[in-house]
Amino acid sequence: MIIRVSPSTLRGEVQAPPSKSVMQRLVAGALLADGTSTLDNISQSDDCTASLMLASQLGAEIEIGEQRVSISGTGGKLMPRTEVLTPGESGLAARLFTPIAGLAPTPLRMEAEGTLVQRPMAVYESLFDAYGGQLSCLNGAFPVEIARPLVGGAAELETPISSQYITGLLFALPNLLRGSKLKVTYPTSTPYVKMTMEVLEDFGIAIAANDSFTQFHVDGGQQFKPIDTVIDGDWSGAAALAVAGMLCAEGSIAIHGLSNQYTQADEAIRGALLFAGGALSGIDDGIQVAKRPVRPFTVDLTDSPDLFPVLASLAAFGKKPSTLKGIRRLEHKESHRAQRIAEAWEKLGIQVELDETNDCMRVHPWAPERRSTQVRIDSSGDHRMVMALSILGMAGNGAMEISNAACVAKSYPEFFDDLDTLGAQIQLVRG
Repeated sequence: MIIRVSPSTLRGEVQAPPSKSVMQRLVAGALLADGTSTLDNISQSDDCTASLMLASQLGAEIEIGEQRVSISGTGGKLMPRTEVLTPGESGLAARLFTPIAGLAPTPLRMEAEGTLVQRPMAVYESLFDAYGGQLSCLNGAFPVEIARPLVGGAAELETPISSQYITGLLFALPNLLRGSKLKVTYPTSTPYVKMTMEVLEDFGIAIAANDSFTQFHVDGGQQFKPIDTVIDGDWSGAAALAVAGMLCAEGSIAIHGLSNQYTQADEAIRGALLFAGGALSGIDDGIQVAKRPVRPFTVDLTDSPDLFPVLASLAAFGKKPSTLKGIRRLEHKESHRAQRIAEAWEKLGIQVELDETNDCMRVHPWAPERRSTQVRIDSSGDHRMVMALSILGMAGNGAMEISNAACVAKSYPEFFDDLDTLGAQIQLVRG
C-alpha cells in the first residue's frame, strides 16, 4: 500500500490508540490465570492479534467482541493445541510467550514471519539451560525449538538488547514449582520492566526486585488471578500525534485516552516536546498540544527508543541541529532504525549524522527550499517509520509518498483514519 501525505493543517481532537505493550502483557497474564479475565478497549493491532493467537494456541479459551475480549486461562497448566506457535512479526509476543511456552509439558516450535525472522532469540538458549529447560535457535534466531520445559533455578542476563527477555521470564517463573533468581547486569528500557511488574502485581504475583531491576527473586508455585480491566491508551502512538500537532496544528489538538494505570516509557514524549519548545497542557483524560516553533533539543532516548523516528522528524524543523542519544537500542527493531532514518532523511535533503562512538544521532535542519519535491520512500516494513514519514509529509512543503505503509497496522491500525479525523491530507496511491 502506498499512501500520499500532503502538507496539512490539523485541528480538533482524537482518541489515543490502545497500548499494545499493555495489552500483550495482560493477554499473557490472562492465559496463565485460573479463571476468566475481561479486557476492555482492546487493540486491533497485528501485534495484539498475534498475542491472542499465541494464548489460544497454548490453551486459553478466547471470546472477542468489538471492544472487549474474554480470556479463560489455564491456571498455569498449559494445554497446547498445536506443536507450532506463530507470533507473526511481533517481537514482544515472541519474547514474552517463549518462556511461557517453556511451561508446556510437550515440545513446541515457534516460527516467525517477515521482519521478525532475523531478530535475536539466542539469549534464551542459555537462560533455558540455567532454569533446567532446553531451547535451541537457528543461527541465533527463528525458528525456536523448545525441547524440555523450565524447572527453576538461577540465571544471569548480561546487557540484554531488550527488556522483553526479562518480561517473558517474569511471567513464566512464578508458575514453576521451584523458586528462581534472575540477575541482570545492565538492564535496558527499565520503564518497560516496571510496567511488567505492575501488571504482574495486578494478577496477584509477587516478585522481589531491587530498585535498579538488576536482581529478581521469584517464589515458585504462585497462582495468577483473573482480572477485569481497561487497556491503557498508548503513549507511543500518541507521541506521533503530539509531534504532528506541534508542527501542523491550526492552534492546538487534543489527544484523549491517556489517563493510564501502568508505566509507559514513551510518556517521555512530554518532556522531549518541552525541551523542543513545545506547549503541552493536561486535560481530564489526556493532553492538548499547541503549534510551536521547534527549538534545537537534546534528549536521551535509551529507555524509550520507539520515540526516535518521530523526534527525528520534529528535529528536522529546528533552526539548528538536535541530538538524540541511545542509537545502540535501534539495531534490532523492525529495521535498523538509525540507519533507515539517516538514509530516508537523506533522500529528503535532511542531513543525519550517526555517531556510534557517542551513541547519538544529530539531525540537521531541513532547508525550506528542499521540502517542496514529492518523494516516495519505502518504510522498510517499520510501523514507526511510517508514522515519522507521515509527519514529514504533513509538515513539509511537498507531498510524501510512503510505500509499504500498511505495516502501520502492526501497532496502530487506525493511524491514517485518526490523521484524517484531524484534517490531514491523505490519499491512497494506486498502481
